[in-house]
Amino acid sequence: MKKLVLALALACSLQLAYAQKPDAEMQKGVDKALAAAQDAKKATKPNTWMNLAKAYMAAYSNPVVNITAGIDKATFAMMNKEKPVSVSTVVLDGQQFEKQEFSRLNVYFNPAGVLAIIEVTHPSVPGDLLGEAAKAYVKAFELGGKDKDIDPKMQEIVNHYYNDAFTAYQLGDLAKASDLFKGAADVSMTPPCSVRNDDACYNTAFTANAVKNYTRAEEYFNKCLANGYTSEGNIYANLSECALAKADTLAAKNYLATGLTAYPDNASILTNLINLYLQTKEDPAKIVELLDEAKKAMPDNPSLFYVEGNIYTGVKDFDKASEAYDKALEIDPNYDMAYYGKANIALKKGEALVDEMNALDVREWKKYDELSAKLTEVYISALEPFEKCYEVSKIPEVKAAAADFLKRLNFQLRSVDPKYQAAYEKWNELVSAQ
Repeated sequence: MKKLVLALALACSLQLAYAQKPDAEMQKGVDKALAAAQDAKKATKPNTWMNLAKAYMAAYSNPVVNITAGIDKATFAMMNKEKPVSVSTVVLDGQQFEKQEFSRLNVYFNPAGVLAIIEVTHPSVPGDLLGEAAKAYVKAFELGGKDKDIDPKMQEIVNHYYNDAFTAYQLGDLAKASDLFKGAADVSMTPPCSVRNDDACYNTAFTANAVKNYTRAEEYFNKCLANGYTSEGNIYANLSECALAKADTLAAKNYLATGLTAYPDNASILTNLINLYLQTKEDPAKIVELLDEAKKAMPDNPSLFYVEGNIYTGVKDFDKASEAYDKALEIDPNYDMAYYGKANIALKKGEALVDEMNALDVREWKKYDELSAKLTEVYISALEPFEKCYEVSKIPEVKAAAADFLKRLNFQLRSVDPKYQAAYEKWNELVSAQ
């Protein structure tokens, strides 16, 4: 899985009954609550820590109090009396926004004039206010605070962390996004919070991996596994990539072998496993042994034989590759990728012949003609499996690829027989219409 999980990135704003207050007043409130928490007598009372948490949350929310995503420009202007310092147009992930900058925050309106992103640039009180609030709530809980009072507040902190992380991600700051997703994940796994946010845990690792923080990425992908969150097996592929980035080939193999046993049909695991064995130039029989284990669990799964065919194609053992693709077609005669694999064998043979022809001396024209005749036979042999692939496939991308190869092959063969010229015109018209 190569994308961020955004399903829980919902608007979550702390609605308070007061207007935005001066930063000095918010700092004063935090300082007063902190002083109480440091008092030996008051520090033993749950309410002291509850009040400290509330002070942190009030300071956190102060820059954006009563401002929520989804309002239009006119409503925003009524709620926020300050005039923007500057207005500009920015493009984020291919979409255009109007960016308005203020003393405490930046806001981004989409082309429809709706507030889409709120970015706090100058918090009322410095520091990780959400994290400090979570610590205070945990302390209140440890001193006997009621679960029913603290759990919802912890979940609220998780949601704020998550949405701030999503904002950072939208703005392209993946390192900050990873820190904030980590905050959401950690708080969600801290009692008395009763709802674990597995998406935050995954996103922590995903964004960490993107900024090459492989230690954190591996840690949180493993937390996902510990929590039973495998993303249908994709976590194992993610972990293998982290291990390879740290030059730990053995760990990468172990992650993929474990993942393949549990998820023998996962494309990312299979692809990474093939690439790893090809990269390390190890005996392909080793990966075939792993596939054999998967076949025991899923004997009627043609994709496992397709993968085996790809392995042998990669090491140019075309006979074994063809046998594997044929076995896949015995299981499912309409398995498009097996036909694609058989055609690909012909293409690989063709590439080898072209390389051999190009290496010949100009005087070796007889040898050149012999190889050219073989190349023609190879190209012809690729036509039927590509045609069958196009016929049975229900995947637009696969059909398009097969059609493109048929166009190019028939173009190469057009001087051999008029039927190939006619076929070229057919496939060229079809490809052009796509």
